[in-house]
Amino acid sequence: MNDSDPRRAEPGEFPRLAAALDTVNRDFAAIFPDHDPLVLMVWGWDEDIAERVYVARSDGAWQGNGLAEPDADASDPLDAVADAAQDTVMELFWQAWPVCPFHKMGTHPRLEGTEVDWVWGEDAGPRVVWWCRGHHGTDCHDLAPVGELAGALPGKQRREIRRRERKRGGAR
Repeated sequence: MNDSDPRRAEPGEFPRLAAALDTVNRDFAAIFPDHDPLVLMVWGWDEDIAERVYVARSDGAWQGNGLAEPDADASDPLDAVADAAQDTVMELFWQAWPVCPFHKMGTHPRLEGTEVDWVWGEDAGPRVVWWCRGHHGTDCHDLAPVGELAGALPGKQRREIRRRERKRGGAR
C-alpha cells in the first residue's frame, strides 16, 4: 500500500471524530439494521496536503468532503460527522436518510431550535438534531437529537428496533 491509498482510521487516531461517529451510528443502525456501522477512512493524496478523514461504509466507500480532527477547544464535531455520514448514505445507498416519518422527506443536521432561514454561525440550541424543513418551510421542526433517532420513529419501527436489540442481547 502506498501513501495515497485510503486506509481505515486506527482506534484512537481521531478520538473526537470517532466519538461523533459512534453517536451517528446509533441512528444509522436504527434505519439500516442489516448493514455494518459506518467507519472513518483516511486518505492523503498529496504530501503537501494533510490527510483527510471521511465517513465511509464498512467496505471503505465514501462520498463527500473530508473532515479534520478538531482541536480540543473546538466545538463538537457531531454536526460535521452527521453531515458527512448523510452524504455517504445518500450517494451510496441512493436514498434520503434520515427521513421525517411525518413529512416523508429528508432531514438535515442542524442545531436544536433553528428556523427555516437559519444559517450556521447564528445562535441556536446547544445540541445537534435531525431537522425537518416541513412542507414549504411552514412547519419545520426538530425530529430528534442526533444519536436518538430511534425514539422519534413511529411505534411499529420503535418496537422492531427493541426486538432486534433483545435478539442481540442488548437493551434499549
